[in-house]
Amino acid sequence: MKKQKHDYILLAGLTVAALFIHGYHLGVEDQAIYLPGIRKILDPSLYPYDSELFLPQTNATMFGNFIAFTVRYTHLSCSAVIFIYYVLSLYLVLLGCLMLARRLFHERYAQWAGVCLVASLLTIPVAGTALYLVDEYLHPRALATFAVLFALLAAFPGETPEEPVDRSRLHLPHFLWMLFWLAFATLFQIQMAFYGALLLAILLVKMPRRAESLMAAAILPLRSLWEPASAAWRKAARTRTENYLLLWHWYEWLGVAGPLAILEWFRRLARRHNLPRVEYLSRRLTLFGLFGLAAGLILTTPPALERLTPYQPMRTFQMLYLLFFLMAGALIGKWILRKSLWRWLAFFVPLSLAMCYAQLQLYPASPHIEWPGVQDPNPWVQAFLWIRHNTPKDAYFALSPHFMELPGEDYHGFRAFAERSRMADVVKDPGVVSLFPNIGNTWLKQVTALKGWRHFTLHDFQRLKQQFGVDWVVIQQPGVPGLDCVYQNSRVRVCRIE
Repeated sequence: MKKQKHDYILLAGLTVAALFIHGYHLGVEDQAIYLPGIRKILDPSLYPYDSELFLPQTNATMFGNFIAFTVRYTHLSCSAVIFIYYVLSLYLVLLGCLMLARRLFHERYAQWAGVCLVASLLTIPVAGTALYLVDEYLHPRALATFAVLFALLAAFPGETPEEPVDRSRLHLPHFLWMLFWLAFATLFQIQMAFYGALLLAILLVKMPRRAESLMAAAILPLRSLWEPASAAWRKAARTRTENYLLLWHWYEWLGVAGPLAILEWFRRLARRHNLPRVEYLSRRLTLFGLFGLAAGLILTTPPALERLTPYQPMRTFQMLYLLFFLMAGALIGKWILRKSLWRWLAFFVPLSLAMCYAQLQLYPASPHIEWPGVQDPNPWVQAFLWIRHNTPKDAYFALSPHFMELPGEDYHGFRAFAERSRMADVVKDPGVVSLFPNIGNTWLKQVTALKGWRHFTLHDFQRLKQQFGVDWVVIQQPGVPGLDCVYQNSRVRVCRIE
């Protein structure tokens, strides 16, 4: 019991270390979609003009309601609740890794080396999928990830690494455990839960000699989606290059072939050194990866199946990468690091510093950790916060359709901070359109109207007001002559359209 308590404290320390290595950001990337959904639940009067561009995705899970419920009943700020759940999600993912490592390896130093490697590499890109192991912001996928890890524990009953996996030893409680955690994962991200269930099936079911039947079973539920895609949907979907495997770069394909080849090497090493569970997991993970690759090529390559590209079968590699690095770290700890403090430091310190440096380069104009309640020095965020406190809730804004990619913006979402409606963009909104084609025409009409933004004059902004009802704009310095700008800083201006 004392040893277990010590492990929990050590894991908490590793969670804090992971936080400082990878940083934390609010309202960035996909959170630019999810956070407005949470704010809309807390205050339904927000976003009167553009909620159709983000609510379909946020309403598809219980994530928004879960966060909003916590905010209401704890009376904490939304940013504080999100930060707490982010740290908790890191802890639970690492806890799931530790529990699984105990069922694969005897040595404590091997178990902890695997967990430490995962903690060091949380923000490593997963091939060309546009995913990390765990994002540097709270994403519902992180909550689903730890649940899938917990579900996987039932496939390896008992902390007895020397015993091979025996499906006949699995009884009703094991299957109930799997179902509970997969159901939990489904509440937060259906896609992650589905891939977790697929991985469990590959772990537990005797594989057929030919994979066509499994492939057909995976495709069958999606037949209703084989309807012709609209031009608006196609334009939005093709901004998501990560969904089109033929557009991947060579080094992204290396991120597919490399882990699969190394997993086969792990399998042979494990057989040679009597690690039956590592051998079993390596072999089944290879099959899982090959299945995801085959499904990805089948579903994203033929033009007739383009409607299926948003369902991203290659995202199976996110869980494959997580388990791959867990085993890789454990094997390194078992045979190389062992109990030598200097070897541990020589291996993990440079690796952690490199990952930290990469995150600093990704968000150069923002704090590495955006602490809740602390003023953000990012000029774009400051402008968005000014808008929240100084404009009416029914204000309607226009920004560059590429504003999240502009220098110094650091991918912060306007809606997440300003709590105001804005016209569509071409960075994050197309991801929602690709999943929900019905909003495609609205999105296309707006981004078409914003074409040529860098050369807009007062007449163009007045056209937006007449056509869409936009009455405010956020523009870069030095601004546009004729606009009434009521706020400005070193980067941007906030102006009325008269």
